[in-house]
Amino acid sequence: MKAIANSMPGTKTLARGSEEALRTMVGAAHVRPAEASDAVAGVPPQIVVEPGNEQELAAVLQYANEAGLCVAPRGGGTKLSWGNPPARLDLIVSTARLSRIIEHAWADLTVTVEAGCTIQCLQETLAQHGQRLALDVLWPERATVGGALSANDSGALRLRFGGLRDLIIGITLALPDGTLATSGGKVVKNVAGYDLPKLATGALGTLGVITRAIFRLHPLPQNTRTFTISATSAGEMQHFVLKVQDSQLVHSAFQVRFGTDTPPEADILFEGTQAGLAAQETHLKKLAESNRVAKTGPAVWKARDRLWSSANTGAVAKISLLPAGIAKTVEAVERITARQKVHWSAVVQATGLSSLRLDGDAEALHTSLRELRASLERNGGSLVVLHQPAGAAPLEAWGNPGDALPLMSAVKKQFDPKNILNRGRFVGEI
Repeated sequence: MKAIANSMPGTKTLARGSEEALRTMVGAAHVRPAEASDAVAGVPPQIVVEPGNEQELAAVLQYANEAGLCVAPRGGGTKLSWGNPPARLDLIVSTARLSRIIEHAWADLTVTVEAGCTIQCLQETLAQHGQRLALDVLWPERATVGGALSANDSGALRLRFGGLRDLIIGITLALPDGTLATSGGKVVKNVAGYDLPKLATGALGTLGVITRAIFRLHPLPQNTRTFTISATSAGEMQHFVLKVQDSQLVHSAFQVRFGTDTPPEADILFEGTQAGLAAQETHLKKLAESNRVAKTGPAVWKARDRLWSSANTGAVAKISLLPAGIAKTVEAVERITARQKVHWSAVVQATGLSSLRLDGDAEALHTSLRELRASLERNGGSLVVLHQPAGAAPLEAWGNPGDALPLMSAVKKQFDPKNILNRGRFVGEI
């Protein structure tokens, strides 16, 4: 049943037959009219559907595809503001009911989990066998497996354990034509077949809806120890970062915190035995002046989360840069934000992936983000706008896609030829 036009320009109302068909597929209790809180980047949908299993979800997608309904997948809803606003949105497909941990093969260090399971629930289950998914996402109590994969969210542990593309070894995707496509396997060394897990990770739900994933696991550490090192300038901190990266230290996480009129501080995490931690501490103090090294606690690893406090009043961006360019990037941020009278704070990972928050007048924020993006792109980096407040013309979220756009567009057309999944939200308005 095709959607019919509503009286409001630019919107669609689902025909009655569409709503009834969706109720038949998933049960009347799991289809409801959308509310204001269901909006995706400010764009309201018509209907929210909660399938109870992979087959129901695939059937919903097939129906939407045939009816020409535009769909946005949703997990915990923590990152719905990321990316561009949808060009059109009719239907939210929620994975809330796909929340099972299907199999924890603890002897093989793998787990199979449905996409709607929260990261915190998964970690608590794995911890019962002394294991973990070596991942530190934003808001783990609400963020789901599928959402984290779609957004490719990871934190400081990425330095040692890799990102989600390194941790995922298998995936099942529901495609718009109703197919359930599976790739990968349950063993870490399985490399047969097309690498669908890596392709779907970071695709923002534009290729298919993730229904389950298989991850490689790591043991929980016996002990942990965090140290914070202070510096007087970005240049001095840059020198220290490179010294640590070239040293024999075996650290699991390493980040640097910067901000307006505040001296930079670096946080470093060690995991292992007590004897091993003592040796790492001694080595660290040889690399830095001892009076600038302080033992701290796990709270410093929530610095990235704190950039999102009161996010509605500021702008938040993800930036990438070479670790050797940290000082140069900080100087550019300081110069641009000072000219625009904008307050800033940042958490820079040793991998070069970083989070930046700006606070100030909406127009000044827009100008600062545009100038920072241009500066980063000139030096081989990038800036992705994850959140920007209302009050000024919105900045395109992704920036220059470079020569990768034709290939990305071709992949999108292969998986979603009618362009029903998160239409317009990804790079190049894919």
